[in-house]
Amino acid sequence: MMFISKRSLPRRMFLRGLGTTMALPLLDAMVPALTATAQTPARQTTRAGFVYVPHGVILNQWTPASTTAGFELPTILQPLEPFRDVLTIVSNLARPEGQLLQDHACTGSWLTGVPPKRTEGSDFLAARSIDQVIAAEIGRDTIFPSLEVATEDFGALLGACMSGYSCAYMNTLSWETPTKPLPMEINPRVVFERMFGWESTSDQRVARMRADRSVLDVVTEDLSDLTRTVGRRDRSQLDEYLTNVRETERRIQQAEKRANRELTVPTAPIGVPESFEDHASLMFDLLALAFQTDQTRVFTFMMCREFSVRTYPNLGVTDPHHTVSHTQNRPALIAAHTKVNTYHVQLFARFLERLHSTPDGDGTLLDHSTILYGSGMGDGNVHAPSPLPIAIAGGNRVAGGRHILAPEKTPLPNLLLGLAHRFNVDMPSFGTSSGEISL
Repeated sequence: MMFISKRSLPRRMFLRGLGTTMALPLLDAMVPALTATAQTPARQTTRAGFVYVPHGVILNQWTPASTTAGFELPTILQPLEPFRDVLTIVSNLARPEGQLLQDHACTGSWLTGVPPKRTEGSDFLAARSIDQVIAAEIGRDTIFPSLEVATEDFGALLGACMSGYSCAYMNTLSWETPTKPLPMEINPRVVFERMFGWESTSDQRVARMRADRSVLDVVTEDLSDLTRTVGRRDRSQLDEYLTNVRETERRIQQAEKRANRELTVPTAPIGVPESFEDHASLMFDLLALAFQTDQTRVFTFMMCREFSVRTYPNLGVTDPHHTVSHTQNRPALIAAHTKVNTYHVQLFARFLERLHSTPDGDGTLLDHSTILYGSGMGDGNVHAPSPLPIAIAGGNRVAGGRHILAPEKTPLPNLLLGLAHRFNVDMPSFGTSSGEISL
């Protein structure tokens, strides 16, 4: 006779204390004994992410020269070499242009699949974006159906919008409806507090920061009870998870303290690091935590905004990104833009490594995720609508190790439609699609 004494914890279990709520990662104790994996919380959870970079790329340093197996990754894509087996490059895609060129307003069409209405007023019009279409299918059971984040302060860039187009098209990638753009959060602290509670005013956040009080300190009693009821492997995974959360909290607090000490403009947002690398990395880490705790299964991340004037002195690029993207075919500017392009991919690769190193059910977060990375421009020097630089990474839904060479000027919505179908979304077309790229 066999006795089954294993108890299971609910998948959507939280640690609570003093108004703080923190979700947990998937633990062995959440999987009932003798239950088929497909019927337990360990069944494969599908996730999708969309990462945007502005101003296009140096295409001959991005596009692989071959579509044969084992193709060489060009300079810009070389940081993704460790993920070759789950990497797909799709070439010859074109953004929806309509009758009027949208240029830097291309973010308005990148995930919506339609050219944005030309207007500088409040009567802007796009379409429901593909991230929201997918979120409606896979994000219904999560706390946040989707998360939208960015790194640049849109409010500080007033007037830096495409002539003839509303700033709404440039300030987000995500549209809930054709007339409802979703705001993108740039403050890591706010994102963290949305995920783990502690919603409060700015003054209250500063007070907590000065007290140097970690969000984890208020859940120790629940944590103590939990660690006594789970197995050794769960205790080890839980400890690793909490270490990651505490490290993220520590980095946010350190960034806030630096910002508070070096602040010259009183209205600067608290919690936004001075360093772009710290800022982008924090956002990526928070998105990984959101995936790990199943608080969301869909995100969009605008790493930088179109018209970005960010400089990269750490790369030796002291001219603004927008400036160097207009290379005028000058070797020095081509080299500078290539450095910026490669640097962005390096940050993306670190995110993929974080997903790859995080266990999830019968695999890793990367195994169960599909992340699209790219830009709404091809050659930034001429604001080219094609070919667009597009890469897809992750072990879920899309076979990797491929360079797909589509017919010239294939609509980007053809790829987005194919992606939606991989997430079991039932739709015959998307935006201006003329067909489907099968993934």
